[in-house]
Parts: sequence; structure tokens; C-alpha cells
Amino acid sequence: MRAWNWKATLAAAAVAASVVVGCGGDSAPEPADVVLRGGKVVTMDAQRGTAQAVAVRDGRISFVGSDAEASRRIGASTRVVELGGRMLMPGFIDAHLHAMAGGRALLLCDLAYAPLSRAQLAAKLQACLDATADAEPDRWLEAVNWDRQSTASLDADPTRAVLDGLKTRRPIVVTSSDFHAVLANSRAFALAGIQASTPDPAGGSFLRDASGQPTGICVDAAGFQVKAAIPPDSEADQLTQGRAALAALRAQGITSFMDAAADATHLRVFKALRDKGELTARVQLALNADPAVANADPARSIADAKAVAAGADAGAPSPAPGVFARVIKVFLDGVVNAPADNGALLTPYFENAGTEAAPQWLPGTNLGQLYYGADALKALMLAAVDAGFDMHLHATGDRAVRSALDAVAAARQARPQGDFRPALAHVETAAVADLARFAALDVTATMSFQWAQRAPYSIGETENHLGPERFARMEPSGSLRRAGARIAHGSDWPIDPFDTFLALKVGVTRSGDPANPHSAASLAPIFQGRLNAEPGLSRDDALAAITINAAHQLRLERHLGSIEPGKLADLIVLERDFLTVPEEELGRNRVLLTMVGGRIVAALDPFGTLLATPQQALNARARVLSPRGSTGHATSAHASGTPRGDGHRH
Repeated sequence: MRAWNWKATLAAAAVAASVVVGCGGDSAPEPADVVLRGGKVVTMDAQRGTAQAVAVRDGRISFVGSDAEASRRIGASTRVVELGGRMLMPGFIDAHLHAMAGGRALLLCDLAYAPLSRAQLAAKLQACLDATADAEPDRWLEAVNWDRQSTASLDADPTRAVLDGLKTRRPIVVTSSDFHAVLANSRAFALAGIQASTPDPAGGSFLRDASGQPTGICVDAAGFQVKAAIPPDSEADQLTQGRAALAALRAQGITSFMDAAADATHLRVFKALRDKGELTARVQLALNADPAVANADPARSIADAKAVAAGADAGAPSPAPGVFARVIKVFLDGVVNAPADNGALLTPYFENAGTEAAPQWLPGTNLGQLYYGADALKALMLAAVDAGFDMHLHATGDRAVRSALDAVAAARQARPQGDFRPALAHVETAAVADLARFAALDVTATMSFQWAQRAPYSIGETENHLGPERFARMEPSGSLRRAGARIAHGSDWPIDPFDTFLALKVGVTRSGDPANPHSAASLAPIFQGRLNAEPGLSRDDALAAITINAAHQLRLERHLGSIEPGKLADLIVLERDFLTVPEEELGRNRVLLTMVGGRIVAALDPFGTLLATPQQALNARARVLSPRGSTGHATSAHASGTPRGDGHRH
């Protein structure tokens, strides 16, 4: 049986849609379903054109141009939206987040990224336990958004003894805000079968005391091993989590996204919401490759992904959002931020050879950790290319970045005619010699812009451990762009508070916003100002990263990412013009209207009355879930006055 070429199908469908739109001519244009007029339409097309109005028919853009021309498309049943001079642009496309994890985190014991001593941490957890006393003695307590480094700075890294002292018999796991460290109590360890003789898993470790006993902190795959003992969420629970995520997404103007570490559960949940008519964003799933399987048997890893992907939607996207699974996600390393220091580097992390009072930072012996051997990674990538998957590679350290680029180069050479769109996520450090390779190898750099601000995770110990030369080129979005790279934005939510405009602002200015509670700059003067001398992006580059470039990463650029006739009508209206607002106010913006496939799915005044009654009911239902804001990554100072970082790795 001949394999179906979904890539060719997408291209052909897009061309056909464009032809259909153009066939009617201008002599008697068909009435539109919706006309949005009287605004500043920022198309993000190749010419970066602007217009006054957009017409939508059958879920697609049928016209872009002047108000006068748009008026010819207004019929008896056309809904007219008066923009009042506001900016209309393509819907945001978040190229790297964790939607189900974000939705789930909204419903758990929330530590809100706050700086907590061990006593304060215990008090917060006890309050969550007391509020759910009916869960005694066996239901797991899961807490999220824990700023581990703040706790370590205020006291010391906590141990399971802190949790064992709580008034409960329940198993407890506390997940750090980077989602890669877990603190567990003794009951959780017992249920997971973790003891002194338990070996560290591939891609992770149990921190141990001098006698070899696990302390309670579980890093990377070790945390997953403990959490595997948690009874799975019910399907009803998972639907609730999916609804919570979608509510947060549409409020942010996210009309498409890629879930960057997905599995069969994600596929089932989002397909169920699609079938219920509740899916309000287009879903691309990046299916997670297990390093243990992928290193040992790359072909099996890709075969497993194909089995999951077979249940996803096929063909070209339609006005109604769908669920696709056409990407493989690979974690190449950990994170370059202190205290983890397990992002793979070309030269060692620095260590303090002096004292706390008189530090002397010198290169040590730690190069971080690379989770894939070169041969295994190249074999996995070739298997992905041959199976029709694209690959999305987590790479934070410069050695991981080089390893990924080397594997792409080998794949390009071995499959010169291969249709393959690799992306590297995060790229927090990269060797100068490797910057130009992104463009040369046609690799997208998917960056989390908010990390390019001064914050607990970027300065202080992280700066010391990276050393001055590496810190000077940390978060190199601007240098990558100058070297010709395609830049996409991925929020990595829920690793950070979900604030798209703050991220875009940081992408441009490389500094936070003291007036935004989600920004570290609001916490202390030390977090104000630019991160380093790395260049920022232009405003156009920042918008391209979250529209047309993200669409390219997801193979949707013929359907989404710009406002052009024939494309799907995924549109948002901004409260303020991102292209003209003062630089310091770039992060102080809101999405007032979100449209997906011609359907308005979220709206604030003055557009609130445009929501159809069923969508109003759905939004009201989801609002009960309260996708909360947070105080951001709060800081704590060490006795020396040095801020401590909390690390990121997704």
C-alpha cells in the first residue's frame, strides 16, 4: 500500500483554496460572513502589507483591503465588527508549550512560584492538605510551581523529612517550576518502590545523602519514576485539564500551538474536545521519544510514535480546529541554569575555588549531560525523516546544540531530497561558530523569549557557573536572527507564568518590565535592565516568530500565520498597537478578540457581545477553573546578597 504524503496534501489544498477565493472576480463579490473594518490590519505577509479591513467567508479570509472595498462584501446576514482603529493581526501560534501540563497545573496545589523557606513550604502544603482532608489517607497530594532554588537559598535544599513531618498519611510530590525536579515524601517513595538500592534511571538521578539514601529530590527521569506510581487521572479529569488549558490559550490569543512532549493521552483528550465542539485552538502534538528506547532502538521509537500518530487527523487543516501529530520530541540535555548545571556544554561549568565571602570562579570538570550518543541521535533522525516526521530537539547547552546540528547535517547529506523541518528548542547557549549553521541547515530556533530578562534563573549563580564569556552570549535570539536563522517563539508554559506580551517585549528589549507582576523586574532593582549585550529582535521579527515563522515550523504557513485571501481566518485584535506602543510598554497589552476559523472564541469589551451563546457558556464553564496569574519567578537572596536562579528545562 502506498504511503500517504500528507505534506503534499497540505500544499495542494492550500493552492486550491487560494484559487477558489480568486475565481469570483471583483464584479460581484459574495457576501462575507464577517467583515472586520476600521482597523490597522498587520498582515505579516511577505511584503508586510497593511490594510483597513478583512472579510471572512466559510471560515477563510476572502478579502484583505480597504474599508470601501470591504463594504461591497457586506450582505444582509454579514456580521460587521468595527475595530475602532485597533490592530488586527494573525492569531498567535505558540510553537512550544505543554498544554496538558499547564491545564493540569491550574487545578493542583499551587505554590505560585513564591520564595518559600522550608517552614513556609511546609505550611503551604499543610494548608492544601487541610483543604482536602477528605482525601486522607491515600490520595496523592501534588503541588506545582515550587521555586526550589529560593527554598535552597533561604534554608537549604529540602529533604523528604520536611514532607514527612506534615500532618498526613498521604503520598506527596512537589514539582519545581522547571518541571524537572520533584520532592517526594517517604510514602511516595515506598509506593514507587524507591530505596537506597534503586539505581538512577537513564536521563535522571536521585539525590542521595552520605549513606546513599535518597534525600527526596528526584531529577529529570527520576521524578518521572516516582510519579509513575500516581494513579492515572480519570478521563473526566483529563478533559477538565484540557478545558482549563484551552481557556488560558484563547485568552492569550493563541489560535494554534504545539504540545512539546505529548503522548497518546494528549491525542485522546484533544480529539474528544474536538468531537464535543470545544476545541478552540489548532493542536500539533510533538510525540515524546523515550531516551532509553530511542538510544537502544531508534527504529522502534519511531514505530511507537507512528502507532500513536495514526489516530491523529489527516489531510489539510479546515476551519474547525483539528489535532495533528507530525513531530518527534527529543530531549538532548538538561538545563544550563544553576543549580541543575546539566545542560551539555563544550567547556566546563565554572566552580567556586574560593569562599562564599571571596569567591574565585574557575572552570571545573562538569560538562553537563548529553542524553543521546551521536550515532543513536543520527539514526533516530534518519528514521524520523523516512517516516515523514519532523523533529523538535530540546537543546540548551552549546554542546547539545552542536550535537543536534551535526545530526541534522548528517540527515541532510544522507537524504538530500528529504522534506524535513527540524527545530531546536531553547538554544540558551550556542557557540558563535554554530550560529550560521541554523540558516545553512534550515533549522528553526524555537526560543522562549521571556528567558532573556534578568531573573533568578538567568543571573546570580547561573551567571557565575556559565562564566563571563558564555553569559555574554546567553539567550542568543538576536544573534541567531542576524546570522539568518528563522526564529519561532514557544512560551514553554507552564514553566513560566503565561504572559505572551511580556515574552514578546523581552524578545525585543532583552529586559523585563517593572510594572508587570509576571516579570522578575518587578521584584527587585537587580532584575531591571538588559540581560547582557546580546542584540534584541525587531518588533517585526518578534511578531513573525509567533505567527508566520511558527506556522512554518508546524507546516502550516500555507494556511496560517499571515492574513491573506484563502488562508484560514485565525485572527486576533489587540488593545494596543504592538508596532507603535512605547518600548517600555510592549508587555502591557491584551488580546480583545480571538477568532479561530471564522468563529469568535474569546472576546473582551468592547467585543464581548460578539460571542455566540454556546461559546459564552463554554467560556463561563472554563472560567470556573480560574487559570490564575502568578507572581512570576520570585527571587530570594543568599546571605551574600547574590540572587539565586531556579533553572529551566523544557
